[in-house]
Amino acid sequence: MGLQDSYKDVLDVAKTVGAQVESREENGKLIIKGKANYAFDRDRIWDQIKAKHSNWQSEVMVMLDVTNNEHYGVYTVKSGDTLSKLAKDIYGDMKLYPKIFELNKDQLKNPDTIKVGQVLKLPPKSIANA
Repeated sequence: MGLQDSYKDVLDVAKTVGAQVESREENGKLIIKGKANYAFDRDRIWDQIKAKHSNWQSEVMVMLDVTNNEHYGVYTVKSGDTLSKLAKDIYGDMKLYPKIFELNKDQLKNPDTIKVGQVLKLPPKSIANA
């Protein structure tokens, strides 16, 4: 089984997040090159690599440009989501939910009322350090 097959899950995540990638095997490494819409999308690809592939450092090289730097990313609200849950999942701290709310005041009037299907802008990951 080749690296293309071993990293199919990563290529599937890239497809799911809408990244445009090409992959090829070269000199014993899988080269993944392309563009992700947002840093959030690029980070989800990296998260998949690191979570599922213990030898990734010797097996894969990833070169992904980010085409939209206005926001960290966008997230489509699913059933059961809350701003604090998103803050915990994305930034590691549920107390950062007001930052998401502030960025989305154009469509949110109350941080406790989000609707399935809403597309929320995500603030930069640096908010966790602010």
